[in-house]
Amino acid sequence: MNKKTFGASTFVFPQPIFLVGVNIEGKPNFMTVAWGGMACGAPPMLTAAIRHQRYTMKGIKSGGSFSVNIPDEELVKEADLCGIVSGANADKVSACNFDIFYGKLESAPLIRQCPVNLECKVVHILDLGSHALVVGSIEETHVSESCLTDGNPDIAKIKPLLYSRGVTPLYYAFGSSVGEAFHIGNELRK
Repeated sequence: MNKKTFGASTFVFPQPIFLVGVNIEGKPNFMTVAWGGMACGAPPMLTAAIRHQRYTMKGIKSGGSFSVNIPDEELVKEADLCGIVSGANADKVSACNFDIFYGKLESAPLIRQCPVNLECKVVHILDLGSHALVVGSIEETHVSESCLTDGNPDIAKIKPLLYSRGVTPLYYAFGSSVGEAFHIGNELRK
């Protein structure tokens, strides 16, 4: 298979969409983050890469906590708006008609319409260049009961929103399963 080189680039496909929530000046605010993921299992931690000048960074630095809300495909317009409008200039909670609640931390706003919500404490903020990598310790996880199967989160019911920056930047819905993890590879064993 022939390959074309692109130099150092950010081509990781696809990327999960996070709606990162903070309180700023007593009001909840959310921004869309596509550069994020799991960082550690024990203790559970995640990361979100955010440009230093973003309004949300102000809330992360001053509050010491944040939320990660996983939108489903029905929230594509809201997720897009939270990425193209600054909370410094608009009330995104009202514009998106988000139903806000607070959990264990009592300081990280959560979006009830999102099927998965994670409450995080800031552990590290690493200056990496254009972005700061925010590392958060997951303190509590909320999953909509309608998205559970046998008491566990079911990705087919969660329907997470995905992003890809290919020819045209697009949002995608979660696709179908192609094999059972930790099992299908056994077919290649000799």
